Amino acid sequence: MARLARLVLPGHPHHIIQRGISTLPVFRAPVDYEHMLTLLLGAARRFNVAIHAFALLPDHFQLLATPATQNGLSAMMQALGRSYVRYYNASSGRHGSLWEGRFRATLIDSEHYLFKCMTYIELNPVQAGLAMSAIDYPWSSYMHNCGQRVNPLVREHPLFWALGNTPFSREAKYQELVSAGLRNADQFEIAEATRKGWVLGPDGPSLAGLTLPRRGRPLPRGRPRKTLSDPI
Repeated sequence: MARLARLVLPGHPHHIIQRGISTLPVFRAPVDYEHMLTLLLGAARRFNVAIHAFALLPDHFQLLATPATQNGLSAMMQALGRSYVRYYNASSGRHGSLWEGRFRATLIDSEHYLFKCMTYIELNPVQAGLAMSAIDYPWSSYMHNCGQRVNPLVREHPLFWALGNTPFSREAKYQELVSAGLRNADQFEIAEATRKGWVLGPDGPSLAGLTLPRRGRPLPRGRPRKTLSDPI
């Protein structure tokens, strides 16, 4: 079966996952994480992509990003991937690809899924057993979003600004959202949509009335039901 074309809509957030090949760790030491964040900042600015949340884990990284142009997301990820592979191979004396394949991405309905995706990303290190809480993990956007440390990479989504009238109120509300965590069903839905390239919330308000270049959801399984007007 041919793989689906990646669904990208400028001006809307996308959840992105890029995994390392096999079990190879893509980040081995703090200097690797720092180099990736430097490259990501440069690529995001160059291709006009707003990064709302991120998490770098030893074997993969995740982003929540809004591209300003149709090709910005792919251009950013290609530039980022190639630059980091050159750095990684030169510093480790290896050759060849570092990534599992093309990056996974899903378009999300920000009205319903923006904060769920941000929570999913920033709690991923906790789920993986790398930290006791989101604030304990240094290689994610949580420290910025909860107001503990400014990170120039992060650009807040308008819905984040709508959480409160002051920075303190916004950050306190966001901390509450992340502390509440996610239901298992939400985690599964986000993971499956990103893995398969289906839209998260195609009927949500932020995507209403938009014409997508392909289907946003899988077709129902089985044959379509017959109606009374169908011939037998």
